[in-house]
Amino acid sequence: MSRLRVALSVASAQLRHDRARTVLAVVGIAVAVLSTTLLASLGYGVFETGQQKFDSSGRDLWVTGGSISKGPGGFGTSIHDAHNVSQNIDSVEGVQAAVPMAFRAVYVGNGSGQMQTLVGVGVPGEGPAIELEEGPGFTHGDAHYENGTYEGPMYRHIIIDPRTAEMLDVGVGDTLRIGGSVESARENEFEVVGISSTFSSFLGAPTVTAHLSELQEVTGTTGTDKATFVTVSLEDGANASAIEQQLQRQYPDYTVRTNQEQMRAVLQHNAVVIAVGGALVVLSVIAGFALTLNVLSIVVFQQKEELAALTALGVSSKTLVGMVAAQGVLLGAVGGLLGVAVTPPFVVGLNWVAAEIVGFEGLVQAPGSVLVLGGAIALVIGTLAAAVAGWRTLRTVGIDQLSR
Repeated sequence: MSRLRVALSVASAQLRHDRARTVLAVVGIAVAVLSTTLLASLGYGVFETGQQKFDSSGRDLWVTGGSISKGPGGFGTSIHDAHNVSQNIDSVEGVQAAVPMAFRAVYVGNGSGQMQTLVGVGVPGEGPAIELEEGPGFTHGDAHYENGTYEGPMYRHIIIDPRTAEMLDVGVGDTLRIGGSVESARENEFEVVGISSTFSSFLGAPTVTAHLSELQEVTGTTGTDKATFVTVSLEDGANASAIEQQLQRQYPDYTVRTNQEQMRAVLQHNAVVIAVGGALVVLSVIAGFALTLNVLSIVVFQQKEELAALTALGVSSKTLVGMVAAQGVLLGAVGGLLGVAVTPPFVVGLNWVAAEIVGFEGLVQAPGSVLVLGGAIALVIGTLAAAVAGWRTLRTVGIDQLSR
């Protein structure tokens, strides 16, 4: 304990002696901690946000067209004859509701004649609950489908998200032109009956929502009755696993997944992105260690005369390395606290940027475990870097340094 107190006292005195060096080392460690905590917060936030979106959908099972595709939302290839498939699933015991939904790229324009490519969402009138911010929303069912004839009336009503409203400078009661092509859009006018962030927050993109059959009509998919997926909600007490297996046997060409399985499939589809994020975390730690090692090597090298004097007085190399390592512990503690302290403001800033660019809110999340990880990394980096720097320097330190 006496040796430890001496090491800490000497280390503290050395750090106070040259405050510029100390500040540089602390900033280097803080940057390493900040980069690690932010990247870890991004990875954690992406998973949590995705899971929350799936859980908040109120659906228990997802029937997709098989492999995960690169289409809007990354859900899968199209399901054909979607209305009949949904009706058949709806008749299965334990199923409360089966709802077909479609995501299609559509051209949308206002009176100016300029067109924007947005995500068109098709839902039945009795589809998933849409939380409205303005307007009455859909007040009727999907009458245009009319048992597969597509000869029913088209009400031509749409719900848009706030980003679309701002982008096209429209609101409830205004009209927009929508179609699967520019020509089709110019021929199809829809009235805005509501503003909602329900689907834009789920997809992270500006959206326009119409009845499924009407979206199919303007995108030319009525012949095959295409949908992106069918969402299934179960009755209370229903065995989700048994129903999932039953539906999988009934529709072997499709893929039936639970919320967690669907989320996992989306993550697997983006495995490259996740791998890159993981690599960045590792590289940030390595870069932080390298930076801290270089800084502390300079710090220790500039103390060679003091170390030589202590060597001449008979202080052992282990004790000297302990003194240098103690500097690393102190620097790591201060740098870690600084890095952890500035993480929350940076998280707020990144969330604002992410919301502006991709439309997702809360994409970066920094739970306590991530902050603890950052602090632990700082202590480890500081201690190891200082110990390595001290060992490297002490190999060249001798009494002859006193005469220089």
